[in-house]
Parts: sequence; structure tokens; C-alpha cells
Amino acid sequence: MRATKGDHLVVHGRTVGQHDRVAEIVEVMGDAGGPPYRVRYGNGHESVKSPGPDCVVRHETRRRTDDGYR
Repeated sequence: MRATKGDHLVVHGRTVGQHDRVAEIVEVMGDAGGPPYRVRYGNGHESVKSPGPDCVVRHETRRRTDDGYR
């Protein structure tokens, strides 16, 4: 698993009815983009995660605009 700052870590719900949790990766603490990651959830809570098999990284995509990339 590889990530960069600004990507999102998606933690899938483990039981029926449990929603996925999405956190922004604010710091990559491992070598070459590997875990652990410091993440920030939408409610402002931060934690250090070493993702397991129930997690995926959603990579940030740069969008082309008329005045460049953002």
C-alpha cells in the first residue's frame, strides 16, 4: 500500500449496516509512501493508522482547469 499526503484512506465497515469511514492522509510516516499514516477524519479527529485488509487508499487526482491544475 502506497500513499501521498492528500490521498484518502477508506476504512470499509466490517458489519452489515456499518458505513465506510474516510480520512485524509495528512502525513506519510513510512518509507516510500508506506504506512503508518497520520490521518484526519471529517470531525477533526487525528490518529495514526497502519491500514489492514479492510482499508484502501483513494489517490488524489489533479483536475485540469482553464488556468492550470488544482
